[in-house]
Amino acid sequence: MTIHIGNAPCSWGVEFADDPRNPPWRRVLSDCAAAGYKGIELGPIGFMPEDPAILGEALAQDDLTLIGGVVFRPFHDPEKWDEVLDAATRTCKALVAHGAQQLVLIDSISPRRAPTAGRAEAAEQMDTAEWTAFRDRIATVAKMGAEEYGLTVGIHAHAAGFIDFEPELERLLDEVDEKVLKICFDTGHHSYAGFDPVAFMRRHIGRISYMHFKDIDPKVKADVIANGTGFYDACGQGIFCNLGTGDVDFPAIRKILLDARFEGWCTVEQDCDPTLDVSPIDDARKNRDYLKSIGF
Repeated sequence: MTIHIGNAPCSWGVEFADDPRNPPWRRVLSDCAAAGYKGIELGPIGFMPEDPAILGEALAQDDLTLIGGVVFRPFHDPEKWDEVLDAATRTCKALVAHGAQQLVLIDSISPRRAPTAGRAEAAEQMDTAEWTAFRDRIATVAKMGAEEYGLTVGIHAHAAGFIDFEPELERLLDEVDEKVLKICFDTGHHSYAGFDPVAFMRRHIGRISYMHFKDIDPKVKADVIANGTGFYDACGQGIFCNLGTGDVDFPAIRKILLDARFEGWCTVEQDCDPTLDVSPIDDARKNRDYLKSIGF
């Protein structure tokens, strides 16, 4: 049984490919390797080169494996379906070109949900027809990734989207075939949403195919929930803290993974605001050191 630890461009503040604040993609790769990781995610499609020869050479130079990629798009918005499908198709092609396996689907932030991130009781709900169409769009991309490209597809709950809270995630899992849709489980977003990541993992470990390791500062979480703070502002306030310093019980998570004989990648994601005076490589090193200290 082997668990590998990777990192992702969002730990360097990369959320959108066209954000002028993004660091150079080549620096993200070299920083990731220098911080002690052997794998990295693709980041938003278009951030790293889509030419396999260019990216492949850079990955080899830093001795990095491409783990997977995220489609962080508005699945909730039927008017944006072409955008979602284009990003998903390009991501699938990029992953296959480098032998990566994990395709992660995330419903991106909705203005209807942003004010209630972390507050399930206050969040607006879709009606039956809207949910059905939303679910079917996710299922369509999942089926494409799994059946056309041979990828392992995981749904990822995310603050301020319409798959944010545990009941929504479990409803989707009940309604979409496990053969095409598994779980990319993010420990931090589950805590942000007000639920217990360890309890969820105990119930669903058999469907979890991929992990995102993220920790949550409980004081910042309490403040942003009380104030209805938006997701990116919460990132700027440091809601995603270094691993082992927040409210996520990583030793318990490690035990669940080991007991289940989990194989594959667990990827550190410490979303940060690229405008702040932070050092992503220092945080990346601290997170890798912490995981080593508990046996990862």
